[in-house]
Amino acid sequence: MSEIFPFRLAPYFRTRIWGFHDLAPWFDYKTDGEPIGEVWLTGEMCKAATGPFVGQTLRAITDAHGPELLGSALGDGEFPLLIKILFPKEKLSVQVHPDDAMARKYGEPRGKTECWYALDAEPGATVALGIRPGVTADQIRDAIKGATLENLLEMVPVQKNDMLFVDAGTVHAMGPGVVILETQQTSDLTYRMYDYGRPRELHLEKSLEALRLKTRAGKIPPHTVNGHSVLIDEKYFEIERWDLPKGDAPEGLSDNTGAVQMLFVANGSICISADAGEAFPVSRCELAVIPALASGVRIGVKSPAEVIRVLPKAV
Repeated sequence: MSEIFPFRLAPYFRTRIWGFHDLAPWFDYKTDGEPIGEVWLTGEMCKAATGPFVGQTLRAITDAHGPELLGSALGDGEFPLLIKILFPKEKLSVQVHPDDAMARKYGEPRGKTECWYALDAEPGATVALGIRPGVTADQIRDAIKGATLENLLEMVPVQKNDMLFVDAGTVHAMGPGVVILETQQTSDLTYRMYDYGRPRELHLEKSLEALRLKTRAGKIPPHTVNGHSVLIDEKYFEIERWDLPKGDAPEGLSDNTGAVQMLFVANGSICISADAGEAFPVSRCELAVIPALASGVRIGVKSPAEVIRVLPKAV
């Protein structure tokens, strides 16, 4: 196995009809073309911005260095989690994702369970998570035909720093007033149920097959462990928040877990170094990858920082 170092990934900007033309103050990015709705932080097309892999895509790095990057428990397949920031200026479609079993039934490797961390939320912001109690599948089908599906959705208020779990099978929707850090299984399986009259394909039969009338979706309260917050601990991922003063970060943040880790800086700035390779900064809205076999990882805090640590789990 070859030596491998931590590295920062450059974001990849994805056009979405419900997005923005200007992502300030989050990113220095403007476009006169199609609006940007998603910024992918660990997409397979994201490129390394530091270290010996600079200019290579995450897909190429994973293909060439799978065991060293991911760790033996995660194998040598795809990068395990897709992390992205969503910037909805308009309503997203009402949609649902299949679970692993349904995805495999149709020849896909996995389903899509995800979670949303609110980087920002305007007063009164809400998201739709699930179907209201007592609603039947027949009522859902009729509401789709009658363009009244929104009336059957369970609305959840959102504030900054909230964590929301969206397990597969949950009918959900997001609208303006929030900026969301989304962590999900590496999958693009989305079944649209209703899209406000936009000229995009709907997936009515598959969405009805995928949905569950009752799921575990909802707001997850954080709990404190050894001085940091565990935001969510689920089957596919554990996500933590570390609020760090200037100076050396606690050793626990750089502990080797035997698997790849991702560090997203929500605020402030940090510097990452290891036994080999050059130190590099990670600033607000940037993400660093800590390979499973990176040794001697150390983190310095250049200015008080909020760091989101994402830990994938073997399934």
